[in-house]
This record gives sequence, structure tokens and C-alpha cells, in this order.
Amino acid sequence: MFIKTIKVKKPSVLGISMVVIVLCIVAVLAVIAYKFTQTTVYELKSETQRQKFLTEMGWEVSDEYDECKVITIPEKFNDVYENYNKLQKNQGFDLGDYKGKKVEVYTYTVKNYPECESKVICNLMVYEGQLIGGDVCSTELDGFMQGLKS
Repeated sequence: MFIKTIKVKKPSVLGISMVVIVLCIVAVLAVIAYKFTQTTVYELKSETQRQKFLTEMGWEVSDEYDECKVITIPEKFNDVYENYNKLQKNQGFDLGDYKGKKVEVYTYTVKNYPECESKVICNLMVYEGQLIGGDVCSTELDGFMQGLKS
């Protein structure tokens, strides 16, 4: 019978330090990746929640929404919806996730848009009580449209 032994050297301080550093870097990267993949969910089930959100975005609006309508997000986006969804994606939303869904659109008059003589409105798109998109725009034919934050 033959017995073979293997002699293992004690790990060096340098080796252990390198392993600890690599593990710390991986942990930090994992936390950063987690934070970037998390999107903020805005619960806008009530008028109070919608008003608070609009105030946080920097807008002074009418005390109550001017209009609430139900729309259906199209199953297939045309050029207009593709461009509008680009604006939404820049804000952290994606209407592509809601194709074919009925959503509520709350419209408010914006009272504090700087240096604009035309009427400015804010639209909040809400699906099952959560904000899924929106915009601030002028009502003029050749007006502007921007994201929700002032």
C-alpha cells in the first residue's frame, strides 16, 4: 500500500488580501448595479398623491385635475408614439411595457411655467394607481413638450 501526502503551504498575507479586495470590489459593483436597475415607483392613486408629486417636480398646478380620460396604449407604436416613448424613457419610464393597456391620463394646468405666454399643461399617465409616464407641454400648435421635472 502506498500513501502519498501533499504538503500545502500556508496562504500568504498578500494572497488573502487580494481575495478580500476582489470580493469587496464585486460587492460594491453588485450594489451599484442593483441601484441602477431599481426604478422609482410613484403611487398616484389619489388627488393628494398626484398634487404632492407635481409639487415635488416643481410645478404649481390647478387644485384639481382639469380632465381625466382613459386611453389605450396602442399595440404597435407609430412614429409619434415612438418619439413620445423616447421622452418617457429619458425619464425612466417605458410605455412599451403597457401596449394594449387602458391607462388614465390626468391633465393639470401649470401656473408657474417660466416665460411662456401660452397655456401650459401637465399630463400624468397612470396605470393601476402607478405613474407610468407623463409630460409638460404648451397647447400651441408649434409649442413644446418636455419631461415632468421642471
